Amino acid sequence: MRSSKRRPAVLAATGLVAVLALTATACDSGDDKASGGSTASAARGSESGDDKIEIPDGIKDKLEEHGIDVDQWKNGAWKNWDKDKWLSEAKDFVNPVIDGLWKPERMKSAQDPDKTISAKDAAADQGVSDPEPEPVDAKAEKTPYHDHAAPVGKVFFDSPEGSMVCSGTVVKDVNHPGRSNLVWTAGHCVHAGGGGWYRNIAFVPSYNDRGRSEAQLGSATASEIAPYGQWWADWASASDEWISGGDETGGAGAPYDYAVLHVKPERGAKSLEETVGNALDVDFSAPSAQDVTAMGAWGYPAAPPYNGLAMFKCVDEPGRLSLDPALPTMYRIGCTMTGGSSGGGWFRVVDGRTELVSNTSIGPAGNTWLAGPQLGKGAQALYERMSEEYGGR
Repeated sequence: MRSSKRRPAVLAATGLVAVLALTATACDSGDDKASGGSTASAARGSESGDDKIEIPDGIKDKLEEHGIDVDQWKNGAWKNWDKDKWLSEAKDFVNPVIDGLWKPERMKSAQDPDKTISAKDAAADQGVSDPEPEPVDAKAEKTPYHDHAAPVGKVFFDSPEGSMVCSGTVVKDVNHPGRSNLVWTAGHCVHAGGGGWYRNIAFVPSYNDRGRSEAQLGSATASEIAPYGQWWADWASASDEWISGGDETGGAGAPYDYAVLHVKPERGAKSLEETVGNALDVDFSAPSAQDVTAMGAWGYPAAPPYNGLAMFKCVDEPGRLSLDPALPTMYRIGCTMTGGSSGGGWFRVVDGRTELVSNTSIGPAGNTWLAGPQLGKGAQALYERMSEEYGGR
């Protein structure tokens, strides 16, 4: 019975909070925090060519193959969402840095991808599903976020509907220990399943680190909003199942709704893991929900009653959700977080270590629970390919 495990879930929550904090490699210099370390925020812009990331020839060539001029793209051509210009295949991802695009006000105004987090099929209760969990009220993370949930941040991107926001987690790179530039998020935060790749994808770790209110952020500097800089995705991989089968409500792609970003700082040479001071291992064993005492979901909910400026978390005993007998079962926990928390990592403690075991994918219109994919062999293959082919860049 679910109710019999409530007490262990609370105890596990304490462990999750403890192990999400900074590791010994954390950047703890006051000067580094004030300036964003070696990765100053892209919102400040730069007139020096030496400070800007050069667009790799591969991306230039890829844009040219599709009849897109790099300079025109950066000057606004990226806003063309015509079907013949919207790159959709896995091999077609392009994301040139547009210096100064994600200014503080633009980040604050980014909307949640609300269409994707509503699961119209979730009530069908097909296959093996446990009873719907009781809602768990999301709790605000302690500030500064960098001291309590260093790997968590926000993923910004542009879609045909405008500027959007999700959540993401810094994960370890097995082939580049201590120097990871990999971020785990949801597939629907980078690719409109059945549509194409979103654009101008950037990750901001510890966004609004001090948890300032909207009024307080009115005069905030770029370094206060993005203390560890902006990290642009120079490559992204989403599951083939999401790319081909995902839709606005999750669809058949929901159980495969995960993605990995490889990111680069707009300036500086340190890796993302070195800059934020922590990264999490990913658990690809896809443990049965019945064998897990508690899972915790972290993220930045942006739909009402939240505004996307603060980090929240939920911890609950997971259950099973099946959208279709032919599809893999998903994890489900009670949680009141809304859109914007999509892509945020789900964590559990294994032998004293916090590991990422899923990510937020879908939830009901009433915002009483969240569901995330099991990460098995397919997710592991995607991750390993990203590490091997792009991790060293």
